[in-house]
Amino acid sequence: MPMDGGAGNMSRVTQTRERRASSSKNQRMQDRPARMTILLRRQRRLLRPLGWGVLGISAVVGIGVLLHVAAPQPNINGNGASATLASLRKTLGEHTATLGMRIQDIVIEGRSNTPEPLLNAALGVRKGDPLLGFSVAEARQRIETLSWVENASVERRLPGTIVVKLTERRPFAIWQNQGKFVLIDRDGQIVADQDVATFRTLPLVVGAGAPAAATTLLDALKTEPEVKAHVIAAVRVNERRWNLRLQNGTDVLLPEDHPLEAIKRLAALHKEHELLDRPLQSVDLRLPDRMVLRPRSEAITEKPAIRTVRRQT
Repeated sequence: MPMDGGAGNMSRVTQTRERRASSSKNQRMQDRPARMTILLRRQRRLLRPLGWGVLGISAVVGIGVLLHVAAPQPNINGNGASATLASLRKTLGEHTATLGMRIQDIVIEGRSNTPEPLLNAALGVRKGDPLLGFSVAEARQRIETLSWVENASVERRLPGTIVVKLTERRPFAIWQNQGKFVLIDRDGQIVADQDVATFRTLPLVVGAGAPAAATTLLDALKTEPEVKAHVIAAVRVNERRWNLRLQNGTDVLLPEDHPLEAIKRLAALHKEHELLDRPLQSVDLRLPDRMVLRPRSEAITEKPAIRTVRRQT
Protein backbone atom coordinates (compact mmCIF):
# COMPACT_ATOMS: atom_id res chain seq x y z
CA MET A 1 0.00 0.00 0.00
CA PRO A 2 2.71 2.50 0.88
CA MET A 3 4.38 1.65 -2.39
CA ASP A 4 1.22 2.21 -4.38
CA GLY A 5 0.60 5.53 -2.65
CA GLY A 6 4.06 6.75 -3.52
CA ALA A 7 3.66 5.84 -7.18
CA GLY A 8 0.38 7.73 -7.32
CA ASN A 9 1.92 10.81 -5.85
CA MET A 10 4.77 10.70 -8.35
CA SER A 11 2.32 10.38 -11.25
CA ARG A 12 0.34 13.39 -10.09
CA VAL A 13 3.52 15.46 -9.75
CA THR A 14 4.65 14.47 -13.24
CA GLN A 15 1.30 15.41 -14.77
CA THR A 16 1.34 18.75 -12.97
CA ARG A 17 4.81 19.53 -14.33
CA GLU A 18 3.77 18.55 -17.84
CA ARG A 19 0.70 20.78 -17.66
CA ARG A 20 2.84 23.70 -16.47
CA ALA A 21 5.43 23.12 -19.21
CA SER A 22 2.71 22.93 -21.85
CA SER A 23 1.05 26.08 -20.54
CA SER A 24 4.38 27.93 -20.56
CA LYS A 25 5.10 26.77 -24.14
CA ASN A 26 1.67 27.88 -25.30
CA GLN A 27 2.18 31.26 -23.67
CA ARG A 28 5.53 31.66 -25.41
CA MET A 29 3.96 30.69 -28.75
CA GLN A 30 1.25 33.28 -28.23
CA ASP A 31 3.77 35.98 -27.35
CA ARG A 32 5.98 35.16 -30.38
CA PRO A 33 5.08 37.18 -33.56
CA ALA A 34 3.84 35.24 -36.54
CA ARG A 35 6.10 34.95 -39.57
CA MET A 36 3.76 37.20 -41.62
CA THR A 37 3.88 39.84 -38.90
CA ILE A 38 7.68 39.76 -38.93
CA LEU A 39 7.70 40.07 -42.74
CA LEU A 40 5.37 43.06 -42.69
CA ARG A 41 7.46 44.76 -40.03
CA ARG A 42 10.59 44.31 -42.15
CA GLN A 43 8.83 45.71 -45.25
CA ARG A 44 7.66 48.75 -43.32
CA ARG A 45 11.21 49.43 -42.19
CA LEU A 46 12.45 49.13 -45.79
CA LEU A 47 9.68 51.31 -47.22
CA ARG A 48 9.97 54.05 -44.61
CA PRO A 49 13.00 55.89 -46.21
CA LEU A 50 11.47 55.64 -49.69
CA GLY A 51 8.17 56.99 -48.48
CA TRP A 52 9.81 59.98 -46.85
CA GLY A 53 11.84 60.60 -50.03
CA VAL A 54 8.76 60.62 -52.24
CA LEU A 55 6.94 62.78 -49.74
CA GLY A 56 9.87 65.16 -49.65
CA ILE A 57 10.03 65.48 -53.43
CA SER A 58 6.27 66.01 -53.63
CA ALA A 59 6.49 68.67 -50.96
CA VAL A 60 9.29 70.65 -52.59
CA VAL A 61 7.61 70.45 -56.00
CA GLY A 62 4.44 71.76 -54.42
CA ILE A 63 6.39 74.59 -52.82
CA GLY A 64 7.94 75.34 -56.19
CA VAL A 65 4.50 75.63 -57.77
CA LEU A 66 3.37 77.91 -54.97
CA LEU A 67 6.41 80.11 -55.44
CA HIS A 68 5.65 80.35 -59.15
CA VAL A 69 1.99 81.23 -58.58
CA ALA A 70 2.71 83.65 -55.76
CA ALA A 71 5.57 85.37 -57.53
CA PRO A 72 5.00 89.08 -58.25
CA GLN A 73 4.75 90.30 -61.81
CA PRO A 74 8.17 90.55 -63.49
CA ASN A 75 7.86 94.31 -63.93
CA ILE A 76 7.69 94.81 -60.17
CA ASN A 77 11.26 95.03 -58.95
CA GLY A 78 13.05 95.97 -55.80
CA ASN A 79 10.29 95.23 -53.28
CA GLY A 80 10.69 93.09 -50.20
CA ALA A 81 8.30 90.36 -51.37
CA SER A 82 10.27 89.85 -54.57
CA ALA A 83 13.55 89.56 -52.67
CA THR A 84 12.01 87.08 -50.22
CA LEU A 85 10.65 84.90 -53.01
CA ALA A 86 13.99 84.97 -54.78
CA SER A 87 15.70 83.82 -51.58
CA LEU A 88 13.16 81.04 -51.07
CA ARG A 89 13.53 79.97 -54.69
CA LYS A 90 17.30 79.75 -54.33
CA THR A 91 17.04 77.70 -51.14
CA LEU A 92 14.44 75.43 -52.72
CA GLY A 93 16.64 74.90 -55.75
CA GLU A 94 19.63 73.96 -53.62
CA HIS A 95 17.67 71.43 -51.56
CA THR A 96 15.92 69.83 -54.54
CA ALA A 97 19.22 69.61 -56.40
CA THR A 98 20.49 67.28 -53.67
CA LEU A 99 17.54 65.01 -54.51
CA GLY A 100 18.65 64.89 -58.15
CA MET A 101 16.32 67.57 -59.52
CA ARG A 102 18.81 69.31 -61.79
CA ILE A 103 18.51 70.54 -65.36
CA GLN A 104 19.46 67.67 -67.62
CA ASP A 105 18.30 69.04 -70.97
CA ILE A 106 17.29 72.40 -72.49
CA VAL A 107 15.01 72.22 -75.54
CA ILE A 108 14.64 75.28 -77.81
CA GLU A 109 11.72 75.39 -80.26
CA GLY A 110 11.07 77.98 -82.96
CA ARG A 111 14.55 79.54 -83.14
CA SER A 112 15.72 80.50 -86.63
CA ASN A 113 17.43 83.89 -86.40
CA THR A 114 17.77 84.66 -82.68
CA PRO A 115 21.50 84.44 -81.82
CA GLU A 116 22.01 81.40 -79.59
CA PRO A 117 24.50 83.07 -77.20
CA LEU A 118 22.04 85.92 -76.56
CA LEU A 119 19.21 83.44 -75.99
CA ASN A 120 21.24 81.38 -73.51
CA ALA A 121 22.27 84.51 -71.62
CA ALA A 122 18.65 85.67 -71.40
CA LEU A 123 17.47 82.25 -70.20
CA GLY A 124 20.00 82.45 -67.39
CA VAL A 125 20.40 78.74 -66.62
CA ARG A 126 22.37 75.84 -68.03
CA LYS A 127 22.62 72.08 -67.67
CA GLY A 128 23.43 71.01 -64.13
CA ASP A 129 21.72 73.97 -62.46
CA PRO A 130 18.88 73.32 -59.97
CA LEU A 131 15.60 72.75 -61.81
CA LEU A 132 13.58 74.83 -59.34
CA GLY A 133 16.24 77.43 -58.67
CA PHE A 134 15.03 80.10 -61.11
CA SER A 135 11.85 81.93 -62.14
CA VAL A 136 10.40 80.87 -65.49
CA ALA A 137 8.40 84.12 -65.63
CA GLU A 138 11.52 86.26 -65.27
CA ALA A 139 13.37 84.12 -67.81
CA ARG A 140 10.52 84.57 -70.30
CA GLN A 141 10.55 88.34 -69.78
CA ARG A 142 14.30 88.52 -70.42
CA ILE A 143 13.97 86.45 -73.60
CA GLU A 144 11.17 88.68 -74.91
CA THR A 145 13.49 91.70 -74.70
CA LEU A 146 15.58 90.19 -77.53
CA SER A 147 14.90 92.04 -80.77
CA TRP A 148 14.18 88.92 -82.82
CA VAL A 149 11.65 87.53 -80.32
CA GLU A 150 7.99 88.50 -80.60
CA ASN A 151 6.87 86.29 -77.72
CA ALA A 152 8.19 83.32 -75.76
CA SER A 153 7.27 80.71 -73.18
CA VAL A 154 9.50 78.86 -70.69
CA GLU A 155 8.37 75.58 -69.11
CA ARG A 156 9.78 73.17 -66.53
CA ARG A 157 9.18 69.49 -67.22
CA LEU A 158 10.04 66.88 -64.61
CA PRO A 159 12.38 65.29 -63.96
CA GLY A 160 14.91 67.69 -65.48
CA THR A 161 13.96 69.42 -68.75
CA ILE A 162 13.53 73.10 -69.63
CA VAL A 163 11.50 73.84 -72.79
CA VAL A 164 11.74 77.28 -74.44
CA LYS A 165 9.28 78.08 -77.25
CA LEU A 166 9.88 81.13 -79.44
CA THR A 167 7.80 83.06 -81.92
CA GLU A 168 10.23 85.20 -83.89
CA ARG A 169 9.53 88.42 -85.72
CA ARG A 170 9.57 88.13 -89.50
CA PRO A 171 11.74 90.65 -91.37
CA PHE A 172 9.57 92.71 -93.70
CA ALA A 173 11.88 95.38 -95.09
CA ILE A 174 15.30 97.00 -94.76
CA TRP A 175 15.31 100.51 -93.35
CA GLN A 176 18.10 102.92 -94.25
CA ASN A 177 18.41 105.98 -92.04
CA GLN A 178 21.42 108.25 -91.54
CA GLY A 179 23.69 105.78 -93.30
CA LYS A 180 22.66 102.79 -91.18
CA PHE A 181 20.73 99.71 -92.30
CA VAL A 182 18.42 97.69 -90.04
CA LEU A 183 15.71 95.08 -90.48
CA ILE A 184 12.13 95.96 -89.55
CA ASP A 185 8.95 93.88 -89.27
CA ARG A 186 5.44 94.72 -90.49
CA ASP A 187 4.78 96.74 -87.34
CA GLY A 188 7.83 98.91 -87.99
CA GLN A 189 9.75 97.41 -85.05
CA ILE A 190 13.50 97.03 -85.45
CA VAL A 191 14.37 93.35 -85.66
CA ALA A 192 18.14 93.39 -86.13
CA ASP A 193 21.00 95.64 -87.16
CA GLN A 194 23.46 92.87 -88.01
CA ASP A 195 23.68 90.46 -90.94
CA VAL A 196 21.30 92.69 -92.89
CA ALA A 197 22.93 91.62 -96.16
CA THR A 198 21.45 88.15 -95.65
CA PHE A 199 18.04 89.71 -96.32
CA ARG A 200 19.09 91.94 -99.24
CA THR A 201 16.14 90.78 -101.35
CA LEU A 202 13.72 92.58 -99.01
CA PRO A 203 12.32 96.00 -100.04
CA LEU A 204 14.37 99.05 -99.04
CA VAL A 205 12.72 102.02 -97.33
CA VAL A 206 14.64 105.21 -96.60
CA GLY A 207 14.28 108.16 -94.26
CA ALA A 208 12.80 109.21 -90.94
CA GLY A 209 9.32 107.85 -90.29
CA ALA A 210 9.63 105.19 -92.99
CA PRO A 211 9.11 102.11 -90.74
CA ALA A 212 5.72 103.26 -89.44
CA ALA A 213 4.33 103.84 -92.95
CA ALA A 214 6.14 101.08 -94.86
CA THR A 215 3.48 98.38 -94.60
CA THR A 216 0.75 100.42 -96.32
CA LEU A 217 3.01 101.41 -99.22
CA LEU A 218 4.62 98.01 -99.77
CA ASP A 219 1.25 96.26 -99.67
CA ALA A 220 0.01 98.73 -102.29
CA LEU A 221 2.99 97.98 -104.53
CA LYS A 222 2.22 94.26 -104.33
CA THR A 223 -1.08 94.95 -106.10
CA GLU A 224 0.87 96.21 -109.15
CA PRO A 225 3.72 93.72 -109.72
CA GLU A 226 5.01 95.52 -112.85
CA VAL A 227 5.55 98.75 -110.93
CA LYS A 228 7.04 96.89 -107.96
CA ALA A 229 9.56 95.18 -110.23
CA HIS A 230 10.95 98.59 -111.28
CA VAL A 231 11.26 99.99 -107.73
CA ILE A 232 14.58 99.69 -105.89
CA ALA A 233 13.74 101.94 -102.91
CA ALA A 234 10.95 103.95 -101.33
CA VAL A 235 12.03 107.27 -99.81
CA ARG A 236 9.94 108.90 -97.08
CA VAL A 237 9.70 112.68 -97.59
CA ASN A 238 9.16 114.88 -94.53
CA GLU A 239 7.42 111.93 -92.85
CA ARG A 240 4.37 112.73 -94.97
CA ARG A 241 4.59 111.03 -98.36
CA TRP A 242 6.74 108.75 -100.55
CA ASN A 243 9.04 108.97 -103.55
CA LEU A 244 9.71 105.77 -105.48
CA ARG A 245 13.25 105.38 -106.82
CA LEU A 246 13.23 103.25 -109.98
CA GLN A 247 16.02 101.05 -111.34
CA ASN A 248 16.81 103.57 -114.10
CA GLY A 249 17.18 106.42 -111.59
CA THR A 250 13.76 108.00 -112.11
CA ASP A 251 11.94 109.33 -109.04
CA VAL A 252 8.17 108.90 -108.89
CA LEU A 253 6.58 111.46 -106.56
CA LEU A 254 3.49 110.02 -104.88
CA PRO A 255 0.80 112.14 -103.22
CA GLU A 256 0.36 112.32 -99.46
CA ASP A 257 -3.21 111.07 -99.73
CA HIS A 258 -4.38 108.02 -101.69
CA PRO A 259 -0.97 106.73 -102.85
CA LEU A 260 -2.55 103.44 -103.97
CA GLU A 261 -4.62 105.24 -106.60
CA ALA A 262 -1.48 106.99 -107.86
CA ILE A 263 0.34 103.66 -108.15
CA LYS A 264 -2.53 102.24 -110.19
CA ARG A 265 -2.36 105.29 -112.50
CA LEU A 266 1.37 104.72 -112.89
CA ALA A 267 0.80 101.06 -113.78
CA ALA A 268 -1.77 102.00 -116.43
CA LEU A 269 0.57 104.62 -117.98
CA HIS A 270 3.43 102.14 -118.08
CA LYS A 271 1.27 99.54 -119.75
CA GLU A 272 0.23 102.04 -122.42
CA HIS A 273 3.43 104.10 -122.86
CA GLU A 274 6.22 102.08 -121.17
CA LEU A 275 6.64 105.08 -118.90
CA LEU A 276 8.84 103.37 -116.31
CA ASP A 277 11.50 102.56 -118.91
CA ARG A 278 11.91 106.12 -120.18
CA PRO A 279 14.95 108.25 -119.19
CA LEU A 280 13.15 110.72 -116.95
CA GLN A 281 14.36 112.71 -113.98
CA SER A 282 11.00 112.44 -112.25
CA VAL A 283 7.34 111.56 -112.63
CA ASP A 284 5.17 113.76 -110.43
CA LEU A 285 1.82 112.24 -109.47
CA ARG A 286 1.04 114.51 -106.54
CA LEU A 287 -1.85 116.16 -108.35
CA PRO A 288 -4.82 113.86 -108.87
CA ASP A 289 -5.85 115.24 -112.29
CA ARG A 290 -2.47 115.51 -114.01
CA MET A 291 1.03 114.08 -114.29
CA VAL A 292 4.20 116.20 -114.56
CA LEU A 293 7.28 114.75 -116.31
CA ARG A 294 10.78 116.17 -116.05
CA PRO A 295 13.39 114.96 -118.56
CA ARG A 296 16.68 113.73 -117.18
CA SER A 297 18.74 116.16 -119.29
CA GLU A 298 17.57 119.07 -117.16
CA ALA A 299 19.87 120.14 -114.36
CA ILE A 300 18.40 119.82 -110.92
CA THR A 301 19.33 123.41 -110.05
CA GLU A 302 17.45 124.76 -113.06
CA LYS A 303 13.76 125.38 -113.17
CA PRO A 304 12.37 122.38 -115.03
CA ALA A 305 10.50 122.74 -118.27
CA ILE A 306 7.28 121.27 -117.04
CA ARG A 307 5.50 118.91 -119.32
CA THR A 308 1.99 118.30 -118.18
CA VAL A 309 -0.17 115.40 -119.16
CA ARG A 310 -3.71 115.93 -118.00
CA ARG A 311 -5.66 112.97 -116.77
CA GLN A 312 -8.38 111.84 -119.15
CA THR A 313 -11.84 111.98 -117.62
